[in-house]
Amino acid sequence: MIRIDDRLYDHAYFEDASTRLAEQTGLLARDGGRYAVCFAVTVDWLSLFFAIRKAGASVLPIHPGTPYPAARKLAIGAGCDRLFYNSLTAEVLDVPADTSPEGQLLQMSSGTTGAPKYVARSWNEIDVEIESYVRTFREPEDMTPVVACPTTHSYGLICGILVALKRGHIPVIVNTANPKYLLKVLRETERPLLYSSPAILHTLARLLPEGEQIHATMTSGTLLPDPWFTAIRAKSRFMFQQYGCSESGCIAINPDVTAVGDMGFVLPHLSAETGSSADETDEIIVKAGDGAAIHTRDLGYRRDDGMLVFVSRQDDMINVSGLNVYPKDVEDAVMAMPTVTDAVAFRKSDRFAGERVALLFSAAEPVAPQVLREWCSRHLASHQLPMDILQVEAIPRQANGKISRRDVAARHAAGEFSRPVAGSAS
Repeated sequence: MIRIDDRLYDHAYFEDASTRLAEQTGLLARDGGRYAVCFAVTVDWLSLFFAIRKAGASVLPIHPGTPYPAARKLAIGAGCDRLFYNSLTAEVLDVPADTSPEGQLLQMSSGTTGAPKYVARSWNEIDVEIESYVRTFREPEDMTPVVACPTTHSYGLICGILVALKRGHIPVIVNTANPKYLLKVLRETERPLLYSSPAILHTLARLLPEGEQIHATMTSGTLLPDPWFTAIRAKSRFMFQQYGCSESGCIAINPDVTAVGDMGFVLPHLSAETGSSADETDEIIVKAGDGAAIHTRDLGYRRDDGMLVFVSRQDDMINVSGLNVYPKDVEDAVMAMPTVTDAVAFRKSDRFAGERVALLFSAAEPVAPQVLREWCSRHLASHQLPMDILQVEAIPRQANGKISRRDVAARHAAGEFSRPVAGSAS
């Protein structure tokens, strides 16, 4: 059973809907195939997803807010031969025939560390991940998953919904972005475990009255700024964190988060190689069984107790005259300033230093660049100081809550953020 907003759909509903959809869409008459699905209605998308998976075919979930031209482009790029776009009548796409020996979950990487790429994982690989996740992460066994993130993304689909069904739980899917409605659902749910984005978790932490906590929160996808982590941790009775990538799925889970960089313990179906200490960091490289090594392009290390610690993304590190600057260090310093609500630091070319730190930030009121520079000079080393500072209404984030510094840098270079917030110009 699955609850979507205020309606409960039982197992029989999805069984009947999946069987009906398989007949209507021609799934039963085809041997495999690759299907791209973009539906605005969650129950319709999930019903078709279960039908495609049951038929042993492949599916590319597309975020429901994706415009048709973009969805079609994604479908063709993933090699899909059918596109369902808010209709059970599939558009036939002119792509080479699928030669995959088994059905797969098709996904796109976030693109936060470079150009997005298509990733295909077999249903057997997905099942192995779910089994490992459930067997290892035992803390939520008496909790109710509340999925307030896209169900077309592996975080919501695999870890939120499929894991819950494996445990015999009834996942609660919340479609609305209204934080007050989400709080209402959490208050009405017995021992809720909230799967959501860092931005939503931070918003809820600020909305909760003094003395009230969310039973449990799960964060994933991006490293929390220190001020956000402090607020969310204080408002969560239990706080979990997971780390992964599109190529491998969930890699590690932290069952009791006390430090923002502690990603967790590597799941038993995987192995990971990385640095040996905070002074000797290295890329996190993951292997699944006898599979090929997956290069995450994340810098980290393993503590003596086995905890996997994330330091930075390799592509995000800024080299200022030969000195490494980690963007999070800059962002944490900036966000410690009163009134600043969000920030992103990124690299900008400099003919003298090679690279310099640039910064976008948002705040509750206009803040002059010189005031922010003076604040930073008291909290950062000289090579860490942002040289280009601009206040914006909101930091651009992707649908899953992540920030792509590469995208921000490109948009900044194109002059997209050239108009400062009124009152913030120096």
